[in-house]
Formats: sequence, structure tokens, C-alpha cells
Amino acid sequence: MPSLWMKIAPWALLIVSNVFMTFAWYGHLKNRSMTLLLAIFSGWMIALPEYVLAVTANRMGHEVYSTAQLKTGQEAITLVVFSLFSILYLGETLRWTTVLGFGFIFVGVAIVMFFK
Repeated sequence: MPSLWMKIAPWALLIVSNVFMTFAWYGHLKNRSMTLLLAIFSGWMIALPEYVLAVTANRMGHEVYSTAQLKTGQEAITLVVFSLFSILYLGETLRWTTVLGFGFIFVGVAIVMFFK
């Protein structure tokens, strides 16, 4: 039976990984005066630690979870991190249609994660 650490660590690493990736993909939108080339370069620099964390999380997680569970869980994490980023960093509001759409995705996540 896998240890509690092996069950939790992949998700913790994927959360941190997603924070990095969200900043790599969308962080430059707050500073539109940055050149596109600088935005791309800084995004790549932020994405490198994200990649290290994501690969480690998936390598560890595959001992406990299927790849479908890992990918689906990662997508759920992405939506939560993205929503918080949009609200707290970019100052955007989520429309009810966005929340509803994300809710439908979470139903799919629940099906993949809990009905084996």
C-alpha cells in the first residue's frame, strides 16, 4: 500500500508546477509594455522549474495513480490556479458561464478520479 506521502506529494508538486506555468503563460499580460521577445524568454525561464516539478510529480504519482487520473487531476488544479490568478493577479472577474463550464469539467474530473 502506498504511503500517505506518495499519495499527496504528486498533487502538491502539481499545484506548485501550475503556479509557475500560469505565470509563464499569462503573467506578461499584466505588463504589456514588455516586448514580446522578453515575454517569451521570461516565460521559458519560468517554465523550466515548472517542467522539473511536473515531471517529478508525474513520475512519483504514477506509482499510485493512472496517467488518466494524473492528467485529469492536473487539469482540475490548472482551473483552480488559473481562476485565482485571474482574480488576484490580473484583477479580472470570472463570469457565471466560466464558473459553470469549469463546474462541468470538475464533474468529469470526479468521474475519472473516483469511479475506477
